[in-house]
Amino acid sequence: MSRAPTYTSLNGPAKSGQRPRDSLELASLASSTPTSSNASRSSSPSGISSSRKLSFSAEDPLSASNPAGTTPQRPLTHSRSFSVSSAFDFASNLFPLSTTAAGYTSLGSTQNAALELDGGASLEKHKSITYLNGLSLIIGLIIGSGIFSSPAQITTNAGSPGASLVVWLLAGILAWTGAASYAELGGAIPLNGGAQVYLSKIFGDLFGFLFTWCSVFVLKPGSAAIIAIIFGEYIVRAFSPASTSADPLPNASTSIIWINKGISLLALTLVTALNCISTKLTTRASDAFMFFKFLALLAIAITGLVVAITNNTLTSYTPNQDWKTESWFADTSTNPSNWAVALYAGLWAFDGWDNTNFVLGEFRHPGRDLPRVIHTAMPLVILSYLLATLSYTLVLPAKTIASSNTIAVTFGARVFGPTGAIILALMVSASCFGALNVTTFTSGRLVYAAGKEGFFPSVFGTVGMPGSENKLPHHDPNTFLSRTVMRLIGDDDNRIGFTPITAMTFNALLTAAYILVGEFSTLVTFYGVAGYSFYFLTVLGLIVLRVREPHMERPYRTWLSTPIIFCCVSLFLLSRAVFAKPVQALVVVAFVGAGVPVYWWRVRGKDGRKGVEEVNWKFWRRWGRNG
Repeated sequence: MSRAPTYTSLNGPAKSGQRPRDSLELASLASSTPTSSNASRSSSPSGISSSRKLSFSAEDPLSASNPAGTTPQRPLTHSRSFSVSSAFDFASNLFPLSTTAAGYTSLGSTQNAALELDGGASLEKHKSITYLNGLSLIIGLIIGSGIFSSPAQITTNAGSPGASLVVWLLAGILAWTGAASYAELGGAIPLNGGAQVYLSKIFGDLFGFLFTWCSVFVLKPGSAAIIAIIFGEYIVRAFSPASTSADPLPNASTSIIWINKGISLLALTLVTALNCISTKLTTRASDAFMFFKFLALLAIAITGLVVAITNNTLTSYTPNQDWKTESWFADTSTNPSNWAVALYAGLWAFDGWDNTNFVLGEFRHPGRDLPRVIHTAMPLVILSYLLATLSYTLVLPAKTIASSNTIAVTFGARVFGPTGAIILALMVSASCFGALNVTTFTSGRLVYAAGKEGFFPSVFGTVGMPGSENKLPHHDPNTFLSRTVMRLIGDDDNRIGFTPITAMTFNALLTAAYILVGEFSTLVTFYGVAGYSFYFLTVLGLIVLRVREPHMERPYRTWLSTPIIFCCVSLFLLSRAVFAKPVQALVVVAFVGAGVPVYWWRVRGKDGRKGVEEVNWKFWRRWGRNG
């Protein structure tokens, strides 16, 4: 039986009997006007999860009485009406907004809008991230150590320089399809948390919780630990006698290993402190590292071209001549398994394209800037990677590239001698430090979003120091020096410490534990299985959302073929990881499964709801229902 959609006037109160309005629902539909009876309909029982601790029935989030309801971007003079029973009804509870600690801040509002509403501080009400900041966040994590180490795996498995360039290009394009899919999801759901929010809205809280469970406890801190360890190793290489040689470091002694770990922990502590001071300081540091990374890759590319043209180096080394005398595709592998490994290594080097989605709620203009960030960053990174790989090929023979895990240092040593090796080692270290800064920033936001949504204890969803009750003092600098410092690093209204300090600290402790353990072989398989499983589900959710909510407001729409291609690639990588290491894959499945009882204890049990069916994970059973 068909049921007509219900509407309410923007300025009028909710009618008796209507369920409380979800602010994400209002935000998503605020600029869409249903035009027919085929508009999105409610398909689930009403009600907001008690774990969200919020109700919007007493106050219209978009009314004039709400300080977040009237902004230059959202005038209240029009008379359009809006659905209050349609969007995001995959679960029995509408996903509660991280954007609302004690009220609703309209999306796209100015960065100074109501930072403290009813005594609660929320990062999403403090919109300070610009297009350039977003660009530096995604580029800062993609360009870490991958381009300086992955060429070995790609060249070994692809078999030839030409095939290696093809793999790099193919991996970049495939990563781009995933990023474009996330751009559409982020524009439709512009909140902090990334896939946590998307999975919860589309498939139910259980899927969002499991993503958070895996990301917070393994994926994010584990990958940050790898970056920190690589940073420490390159610092040691730069200042060790072995760095004067192009050969790999000898087997490290126990003391060297612990020196590496100590440097890694020091770097982690530094970036965590940097992230706790202010968002502006973190994003400005990220901007600086982004430009540095591009300059470093550009320097490598130019150096390779100059060496190839002049056939000279500053050492006695004779540059590679194979690219002149042999086919670029000679000895290309015909084994599909080898190509799969090469593609996997390339995609690993491009990982990080979902980075900006974790902090999207803090963007000044999320719907406009996210697609611009994605479609600027991805081609720039792809071009940089291709130029760097081409430069390596023009200077070094394929056998050298395939045998070196520190290809950038080898490149510098061959061209410039010991000084070049040291400079390149420091460049890679700086690149890793920038990546560590970015992953710390986004990881802290993921933990923060989990605390706001009730997945984790609420203390992780607070801003500022524990016990401050989210009321951070304003600093009134009275000297030129203090005013200059506040202008450089202070957030708006001269705020210092308006960051999720508790969440950042928790993430730092987990990362430090991984650094001390230092065993990452299983983590790579975990990433391959768990990481791409959630990538697959999230992008699949985009297709589901297109079918289920065709009239939902989407500032950006990608081609339908884009998520389909990415889903196919994800399934391919998943199958490779499972068949290559089935035992470790089972460990991953067991860990993910262990999150289910935690979810029922932490979230579902507190909500007082019963039955897995209410999570609506069998969403396909409902596509044929009209009401």
